[in-house]
Amino acid sequence: MSTALAHDLSEITYTGEGEHHTDRIVIVVSKWHDDITEPLFIGARDILVKQGVRPENILRYDVPGSFELPMGANIALSKYYNLDGVICLGCIIQGETRHFDFIADAVAHGVMRVSLDHNKPVIFGVLTPDTLEQAQDRAGGQHGNKGAEAAVALLEMIDLERG
Repeated sequence: MSTALAHDLSEITYTGEGEHHTDRIVIVVSKWHDDITEPLFIGARDILVKQGVRPENILRYDVPGSFELPMGANIALSKYYNLDGVICLGCIIQGETRHFDFIADAVAHGVMRVSLDHNKPVIFGVLTPDTLEQAQDRAGGQHGNKGAEAAVALLEMIDLERG
């Protein structure tokens, strides 16, 4: 994909009017590719705090890799009955084998299942780039920070749920 065709969604901002100062959020972060997932976490956390979520109400769960993100979200939602939502952050880089396809598909379905099973927003903030460079571009680089975008999505879903 050429850079000219790539989408920069970094201008996505939270425009809702919901009150989020009492929200309790868990961010589940894959330790695999932590050079990418750490900036995603920082981007997500910064947006949440900017919108009024208290830092002490943002819990972080670290899991070994992206495959474990759904289980981390499920553990969080099972342990804390009063969570308002979860953000799952990971990075799965396309390789030379089909491993990428199996992992990306399993994580996407797992995150959706946890969300539906718990009737809470669980946001898929997993990068699936072809290269490390593309991942870096989306973790605070030229294509914004997809962790920040995941936080905006979570806030909007919380607002929708409270409707």
